[in-house]
Parts: sequence; structure tokens; C-alpha cells
Amino acid sequence: MRHMPPDRGAPGHERTAAEGHLRAATRRKLIVTEWMTLDGVVQGPSSPDEDRSAGFSRGGWHPRYFDDETLRLTVETVAAAGAYLLGRGTYEIFAAHWPNASPEEQALARPLNERPKYVASTTLAEPLAWQRTTLLRGDVAAAVSALKREAGGDVLVIGSPRLVDTLLAADLVDELRLMIDPIVVGGGGKRLFDGDGPPKALRLVESRAASTGAILATYTAERGL
Repeated sequence: MRHMPPDRGAPGHERTAAEGHLRAATRRKLIVTEWMTLDGVVQGPSSPDEDRSAGFSRGGWHPRYFDDETLRLTVETVAAAGAYLLGRGTYEIFAAHWPNASPEEQALARPLNERPKYVASTTLAEPLAWQRTTLLRGDVAAAVSALKREAGGDVLVIGSPRLVDTLLAADLVDELRLMIDPIVVGGGGKRLFDGDGPPKALRLVESRAASTGAILATYTAERGL
């Protein structure tokens, strides 16, 4: 009887490969969604008083670029997530607003209030006031990697630019969804991709222009480059 090549055709190898593909197919994706200006600012998009940290006074740049289609996509993105991952600053803004959201905001408020949330912070302490929120302790990259291996729907990161830098550097981001508004804000402000991590290759999988001139672009991670 001829020996079967060990690297192909062996039942054990086929089983191992199939299990590996199944794990990859069922692993939760980590999706980042951001509203940003042409000069990369992500701070205070919704109103001038949303986030004045570090003296930023040019908030409220985003609402004029919403149209019916981008609002629908925003609601769909939030509603499709199985859980949310936030940095401390975004968590504090959301926790102060969404539990008391108006009736008109319930399409976003319901999933945000009812589904699991995870916050990466070294300064917050449990118990956290916003229901179904868990504090990630210790190494953030290790905690998020473990979270991706858990059962459940995809994990959505909203805002949280410093956290996003950390996740990109650790190669944990699977998809990046940007709404890029046609405005240069200046004036400092927190920016996306402001860290000192390694170069990161991304692949554009979808792009379109909103009626307001904003660009909607979706990128996926190019791993192994």
C-alpha cells in the first residue's frame, strides 16, 4: 500500500483544515465606523458642545452632510452589530446621552442601550452606569482578541480614535467604514490615524458619494503585507 502524502489527502489533515476554515468563517469581525473631516478630525462631529476636551471649539461640523441615505446606513450599521466597543471618551459621551434619548432617536438608542458594550479604559471603574457595559481590563489588544473569539455578532467600534489606533497596530480591525465630509476643520482636534503604529495596508471594497458631497468608503484589512 502506498503511503498517503502527509500534507494532502489525509483525513486528519482535511479535518484540521476544515475546522480552521470554520473557525475563520465564524469568528466575529471587528468593524470600525467613523465620521471624519478631510483633514482627519473626528472630534465633536454632532454639536459644538459634544466634546470640548483639549479646548476644541469647532465641533458640530457633521450634521449638514447627512442625507436620508447616510442616515439609513448609520442606523443599519448600528443595528446590525452584536456588541459595541468604545474608548473612554466616546463611552462617557454616549452614556450621558443614549439612555435618555428622544423618541425620534430610538432606532439608534434601542440597540445601543440593550446590547452588550465594552469599554477600554485604565481610569474607569466598575460598576459602570450604562446598562450591559463591561470594562476591559489589562492589555487591550489581548482582551479584544479574546472578545473576537467569543460567540455572537460582529463588534462595532464607534469613534474612539485612540482605541482605533491601538486596534489597527495590533492587526485586529477587519473592516473600516468612513464617512468623509468635504470640510477642513483645523483648530486641532482629535484625529484618526494619529498614532505611531506600523504601516497598515487596506483594500477599498466600496465607495460612493452622498448627495451632500460626503464620501462613504469601506476598507478591509490586507493581512500578510
